[in-house]
Amino acid sequence: MKIAFYGSSILSSYWNGAATYYRGLLRALAAHGHDITFYEPDAYGRQENRDIDPPDWCRVVVYAATPQAAGAAVAEAADADVVVKASGVGYADDWLLGAVLDAAQPQAVKIFWDVDAPATLAELHADPGHPGHAALLRLDAVLTYGGGDPVAEAYRRLGAAECVPIYNALDPSTHHPVAADQRFAAALGFLGNRLPDREARVEQFFLEPAARLPDATFLLGGSGWGDRPLPENVRHIGHVGTRDHNAFNVTPKAVLNINRASMAETGFSPPTRVFEAAGAGACLITDEWPGIDLFLKPGEEVLVARDGRDVVDLMAGLDDERAARIGRAALAHVLKDHTYEQRAVLVDALLHRHAGAKRERASA
Repeated sequence: MKIAFYGSSILSSYWNGAATYYRGLLRALAAHGHDITFYEPDAYGRQENRDIDPPDWCRVVVYAATPQAAGAAVAEAADADVVVKASGVGYADDWLLGAVLDAAQPQAVKIFWDVDAPATLAELHADPGHPGHAALLRLDAVLTYGGGDPVAEAYRRLGAAECVPIYNALDPSTHHPVAADQRFAAALGFLGNRLPDREARVEQFFLEPAARLPDATFLLGGSGWGDRPLPENVRHIGHVGTRDHNAFNVTPKAVLNINRASMAETGFSPPTRVFEAAGAGACLITDEWPGIDLFLKPGEEVLVARDGRDVVDLMAGLDDERAARIGRAALAHVLKDHTYEQRAVLVDALLHRHAGAKRERASA
């Protein structure tokens, strides 16, 4: 099928946590024979901070963040068999969803792909006049990258015909074990941009433990932390491109995942970092959230912390041998059960099911 996909960016992970998700899923879908074009706006400095070249498995169209350029990109949806609008594109999001649906041919499968369901649902619940309410009634399905049954049920109550979680996963061709790199040497590493919905949790799970363990080195990667006072043993290295994620994950004794507050409360929302770390064979410590055991086994494949004191205790009891054992177990599990190829099988079947149903209705 010919797929027109409107998202934030596939070329850059700069201020764009969905990049790994898009790359893994769309590469796997292309291997199933789909002809994919990804449309992304030139916004937030992402084009100046690309970390991959345009891929051979997906055509990429970068359009200026102007009404005229966005309109020209949207018009191309008319040629697609499947039209996907993702959340958080970063330019005229509400307009873009309606415009893409208007441009799509009647028989096209129409998908809203929500990469931040807690935020989207909060907006919809707060505003009965939000244009997303009308758009839901025109869609064939909503796909989300997390949230599980609670999110799916919330979308159905709002009028979505179908809502299916398509969880983050591992692309073994991009995230895999590598040699340690002393640029990233530390006892504990955390990689994440500074966001209002996460900063307090970074303070609790990362900065407070660093202050309690002054003899250990803590490594902080990600954008936005430059003007934030940090403990002396925290080394901030700024944005880390995806090509360096494997080395960042395997070099410290352990790496930390900290969900945004809304994601942690919703649960069933493993971020890309979980699978990147597991795919590299890293020892991962994650904050606690409902559903973690659906993806990794606590205590054996991942260490789970309820608060910063737990992080301190986990680090105190973690030697190199145990860290390596946890990393190996996590890698084996995600390779077996949580790859983007497995996620793509679900998406491919869903697209063919909806396309077939549309053809039957048209011929009836």
